[in-house]
Amino acid sequence: MVKGFWGKKIGMTQVFSGNDVVPVTVVDTSNWFVLDIKTEARDGYHAVKVGRLRKRYEGQPFSPEWLQKLKAYFLSIKEIKSLTAVENVVVGQDANFYEEFVEGSRVDVSGISKGHGFAGAVKRHGFAGGPASHGSMFKRRTGSIGFMRSCGKVIKGKRMPGHMGAVKKTILNLPLVRIAKDQKIVLIKGALPGKAGSVVFVRDGVKS
Repeated sequence: MVKGFWGKKIGMTQVFSGNDVVPVTVVDTSNWFVLDIKTEARDGYHAVKVGRLRKRYEGQPFSPEWLQKLKAYFLSIKEIKSLTAVENVVVGQDANFYEEFVEGSRVDVSGISKGHGFAGAVKRHGFAGGPASHGSMFKRRTGSIGFMRSCGKVIKGKRMPGHMGAVKKTILNLPLVRIAKDQKIVLIKGALPGKAGSVVFVRDGVKS
């Protein structure tokens, strides 16, 4: 059994649960196909290799010719690791592993966060900045970075300007609100890492 699936983040919306409004992120699980099955004897580990079709090929049935030119037909190629041998899965079938999950369960979601390029200390770390009046020229500068010793050594881990975002993030223990099998989408409560259109990986919650 494969306990995890890849999907494309569509965006956020809200659904009603009784009298409560629940903010959810929509994850599209369509157009994913099984490309290969990794085995312990051949590859050293168990996994399922999956791929998402490029937009021009969406909606088409699987063709064995696609396996000869994966990058030409598939926009994203990923793997789903398994602790045991993968059974009842064949190359070319829909990667509909989201059907193994149940509504109300807890999941962990991994993805690449939004990239913000080179950012200052105010945006990157939430510094307050200097006063905005009385002639202050401090504004959004970092401020002193030295240490209370000779030579002004900068200690390791000092929060300073630098590259922000574009790193792998995992959000733990999110409720899986709804599974729409006819539309091949799942609704997960809360915000997920990445921008709209990026791929995310959903697995069983390690803390659930």
